[in-house]
Amino acid sequence: MELRITSCNNFYKLKGVLNKSNVDAFQTEFKDAFQKFNNLTISIEGLESVDRYGVNALMDLHEESLKTAKQLSIVGLGCKELYDHFKTNEAA
Repeated sequence: MELRITSCNNFYKLKGVLNKSNVDAFQTEFKDAFQKFNNLTISIEGLESVDRYGVNALMDLHEESLKTAKQLSIVGLGCKELYDHFKTNEAA
C-alpha cells in the first residue's frame, strides 16, 4: 500500500506505508507545511508500516520543528516500528 497524506488546515493524516520509496514526497509535503503553519498535528493512526527511512524522516521533522520553533504534535497509535523506536530513545 502506498502512502496517502490528507490534510485539513494544519491537521495531517497519514495512511498506508511510509518507506524509502515515498519518503521524499513525505518530506516535501511537510517542508511546505512548516512554511505555511506555526503548528502542525500529524495523525499516524492509519500507518501500517514504517521502515528506517520513514522513522528518520519523522525524526528529521521533529528536529526541524525544534530548530524553527514550530509546534509539532504526532498523535495516534500508529505502527509498532515507530513506537519501538521512540520507546528505545526514551530509555537511552
